[in-house]
Amino acid sequence: MGKSKTHADQKYIEALLNNDTIVLKEIYEKFAPKVVGYIKKNNGDESRAQDIIQETLIAIYKLVKEKGLLLTCPFDAYFFLLCKRKWLNELKKASLKEVTINEEVVSINDESIQHADETLIFEARNELFTEVFEQLGKTCKELLKAIFTIKSMEAVASKLGQSYGYVRKKKSLCIGQLTKMIQSSPKYNRIKNLL
Repeated sequence: MGKSKTHADQKYIEALLNNDTIVLKEIYEKFAPKVVGYIKKNNGDESRAQDIIQETLIAIYKLVKEKGLLLTCPFDAYFFLLCKRKWLNELKKASLKEVTINEEVVSINDESIQHADETLIFEARNELFTEVFEQLGKTCKELLKAIFTIKSMEAVASKLGQSYGYVRKKKSLCIGQLTKMIQSSPKYNRIKNLL
């Protein structure tokens, strides 16, 4: 299958990455009212709608910053679908019985669904990693944080006042422990099933 062409709405993705206030204002003016209307029709209010919009923009920003994103569909479809899914997930968590799904609000193409899925999986993986990372012992957290920022094992060993061999061995043990904890989390299987 050939690569899809980058959509003209990539400008919104770039605006998020570069904190372009003019284009960010345009996002709120053009796309937020549809989200607010949808959430209000589905057991929400203006305040929660604004929270969902903010959370969605943060999720997109994190994805773009870490992985990059070439938008191949209209931003409107991608953004609305993400907001809608975040809201529906929130309703499921709150276990509200009556949820009206208004599918006529936007036509959604396959590419917007794919982009939304990628963003939600990315966000779920990051949340799981952060949650499990915080459960590690102090020594492992300190070592892995140093490795994430410094990169050179010799520099990490020097910073921590340990031998290179100890740091290498401890890194392996800590990553093994972190991996085991992630894989044993119930959230891990839910994320895996999304793929």
